Amino acid sequence: MQKVFLGIMVVLLIFSSTGCTTLSRSDQERLNELKSVGISETEVQKKSPGAAGALNILPGFGNFYLAVGTNESDHWLYGFLNLLTWPVSILWGIPEGAIDATNINKKETIYYYTYDKAGKAELAKRLSESNTVSTPQSK
Repeated sequence: MQKVFLGIMVVLLIFSSTGCTTLSRSDQERLNELKSVGISETEVQKKSPGAAGALNILPGFGNFYLAVGTNESDHWLYGFLNLLTWPVSILWGIPEGAIDATNINKKETIYYYTYDKAGKAELAKRLSESNTVSTPQSK
């Protein structure tokens, strides 16, 4: 019985130690394009990495914070797993919460400048400004 419990704990530890919010290759490429025109990769701050990490001191609260108001529904599962494995979950929950919040902000930045009308207009303005600066003016 003890070996089964230990096995379950190891599986939960491995499952919980991997961040659930990641960027796809195309997201990373788009982020690099945005950075090339001077846009910070986390310019749009939807979730606070500090708050997500600090809330994960309490079992799963940081994950629940990340799940509310985002399309990242896996955070509910991670929150309950952290709740079940508390207090050990503090070891991976705090950095996981901060990393996932940062990745959510990166995705929100990509979304804003790619699909939002105001973001697209701002990006066009920044692109025209960067083209004006990089093109020498004739006299």
